[in-house]
Amino acid sequence: MPEIATFVAELREAFGDATINEAVARGKAGEPTFFARENGRTVGTKSADAFNRWPADGSVRDRHYCAGCDGSCVGTGRRYSERR
Repeated sequence: MPEIATFVAELREAFGDATINEAVARGKAGEPTFFARENGRTVGTKSADAFNRWPADGSVRDRHYCAGCDGSCVGTGRRYSERR
């Protein structure tokens, strides 16, 4: 799961090892705190509601994080306030 591993590493950088390790461990234990799927492999527990689920096609750009956002700022380190 190389893409998921890269994503989780970026989450660890942003939120700290302890926070992400706890979320992953709780997801593996059956809580809906972490779920990943890549190349037919899954880890963790899916969210029970559709609101918090990742889009079925895996698209990030189709999600709008704030009014007028197309997702192109994701991963750039720019804050929303810097877009104006």
